[in-house]
Amino acid sequence: MEPFVKWAGGKRQLLTKIWERTPNKFDTYYEPFIGGGAVLFHLRPEKAVINDTNEQLINVYRQLKADPREVIRQVYKLDRGPCDKDYYLLRREEYNKKIANKELDAECAAYMIWINKHCFNGLYRVNNKGLFNVPYNNKQTGKSIDEANLMNIGYYLQDADVQIYCKDFEDVCNEIKENDFVYFDSPYIPVSETASFTDYTKDGFTYDDHVRLSELYKSLASKGVKCMLSNHDVDLVYELYNDKSFKIDQMDVKRNINSNAKKRRGKEVIITNYEI
Repeated sequence: MEPFVKWAGGKRQLLTKIWERTPNKFDTYYEPFIGGGAVLFHLRPEKAVINDTNEQLINVYRQLKADPREVIRQVYKLDRGPCDKDYYLLRREEYNKKIANKELDAECAAYMIWINKHCFNGLYRVNNKGLFNVPYNNKQTGKSIDEANLMNIGYYLQDADVQIYCKDFEDVCNEIKENDFVYFDSPYIPVSETASFTDYTKDGFTYDDHVRLSELYKSLASKGVKCMLSNHDVDLVYELYNDKSFKIDQMDVKRNINSNAKKRRGKEVIITNYEI
């Protein structure tokens, strides 16, 4: 299984590193910032709790779990058009109407998948009203989805015990117990003043949120929860996770979302609190 959307901070290229650091045994898997789901789909745990504050993204997961065939059917309806700029802008306007009206259905899920395929650089960005505002990518392509992949995602979400939430990351972690495993992949701390990209929701992700996240990580670690977190390799990360019991591993990555190809390479860290 592969992610059904391109998502800033996606973990496809780090999967091997994450897999190598995944505990051999754990009870329930938690991912409070599910994003595109690359880690979930790679691990395929039998019991999982996933969450994101992006209501549209979570709607896709819920619709795929409920009826993946209907989501696929709705995407194919959108694929019947010419996929030029005018067609894209019209579909974007329709999508935003569904967002404004909170029509969280299979059609809305299909709009999100289709628009992610045809918007500029696969960005998901909203304005302060929560409306999607990314322009067309100027590429007329064929099918917008891998049908078999969407079906496999749907089957997994149905067959496994996967609970899906849309709430604050702290709230979804209230029930985590000893020997559970949680992977935190929050919006990253920016590497420079101009590098921030956290507009997946109209509220963004702030410095205070990163402080809250670090405090939650420490609290869960003290209770015997197996914790893993990834972020940029920046000074603030070392300040927030300054604990001798935490292991911080550095690695090179390629950042797919940056519009400047020369700036797509960088360093990230994976932080764990358990022996591998």
